[in-house]
Amino acid sequence: MFNIGPFSLQIPYQLWKDIEGMGWNKEIRKAIADTFYGHLHVKSNEVFVSDGAQSDISRIQLLLGSGVTIAVQDPTFPAYIDSSVIIGQTGNFHEATKKYQNVVYMPCGPQNSFFPDLSKTPRTDVIFFCSPNNPTGYVASKRQLHQLVEFAKTNGSIIIFDSAYAAFIEDGSPRSIYEISGAREVAIEISSFSKFAGFTGVRLGWTIIPDELLYSNGFPIINDFHRIVTTSFNGASNIAQAGGLACLSPVGLKEIRSVINYYKENRQILMETLASLGLTVYGGINAPYLWVHFKGSKSWDVFAEILEKTHIITVPGSGFGPGGEEYLRISGFGRRDDMVEASRRLRSFFNTRTKHFPFLSSASNTN
Repeated sequence: MFNIGPFSLQIPYQLWKDIEGMGWNKEIRKAIADTFYGHLHVKSNEVFVSDGAQSDISRIQLLLGSGVTIAVQDPTFPAYIDSSVIIGQTGNFHEATKKYQNVVYMPCGPQNSFFPDLSKTPRTDVIFFCSPNNPTGYVASKRQLHQLVEFAKTNGSIIIFDSAYAAFIEDGSPRSIYEISGAREVAIEISSFSKFAGFTGVRLGWTIIPDELLYSNGFPIINDFHRIVTTSFNGASNIAQAGGLACLSPVGLKEIRSVINYYKENRQILMETLASLGLTVYGGINAPYLWVHFKGSKSWDVFAEILEKTHIITVPGSGFGPGGEEYLRISGFGRRDDMVEASRRLRSFFNTRTKHFPFLSSASNTN
């Protein structure tokens, strides 16, 4: 139970039943629950179908309001902090530290195996946590997620767990926070069809709000989120929902696995290329992203030079928070011939610029 006051929007029971499922195909809610959470006892009424995880982040922020405190992984997906700024949860931005006031940045880097030291993390009302992480590609183990859930229970915090890249996990790590005992009492999970099914333009995702997730006064959070969603959103398009149902059919799931394997092969091509050039490469096992370290360099400078000289677009790590400085995120999403050509261009680029990047003298690869 939590110290965040509810909206206390009392909805007559019959009206609730009349609008339940408004804008949502009940079949897809059941299909999501059965496909991804069948062994975890998630009920279809706890599944809120949306136009993507990023949109749901903002709706959750509307639910939480401006008076809460938040913690985020550093580095992490920018929408968590940006939506917090918009809703009024943060203070001023400090140019020197590249951080906002009133936000707890949890360092997640090679020094701590990309998992925050919770013993040094102050209590906050909300903890945003992405696993596999965007941008680092690292996935939290069951032991680590158990620590996170216990930390939230002890502190009366809500975990917003982003599992958008769960389909890429291949080492047996948890794909859902609800694989952890007690998580239904402290966690909301958001996810998306964008990454595993290529729905970035089609827009389809979901949020899980367990019935057991309560405010400190015992009021169910699911009631308030239902009201917010049905007030601010008319539902994902019928076309998108029909496409989602097709993806979750036996034939669709088989095709999706084939596409995911294709992207993993792309990722492997890039990882081998970058490691052979002497770059330190993190991630690349349970996610489509490689997190590449350019020691002593500004990420925007490296990004700009690669773009100018090779016409390859990467993502500067500093865009994911101060912990992303000196890194680039490189993606395996794309066509095979583009990945092969990108590898060729990167080899040519770095082989002629070792004097600009002295750390290239000895190859290393870290997974």
